[in-house]
Amino acid sequence: MGLGDKIDNKAEELKGKVKEGAGKATDNPKLEAEGHGDQVKGNVKQVGEKIKDVFKS
Repeated sequence: MGLGDKIDNKAEELKGKVKEGAGKATDNPKLEAEGHGDQVKGNVKQVGEKIKDVFKS
């Protein structure tokens, strides 16, 4: 996994946490769901990159 990919995936996950928190704070279920979705996407990408790393070794 390249460093740039790690940073991008973590940034997406953190963006999702912020969105989810903002959605909860403003009682906006749509924003909260979008934030949760962003977190899931970031996590899935990280897992995919880790699997690639395993097969490269």
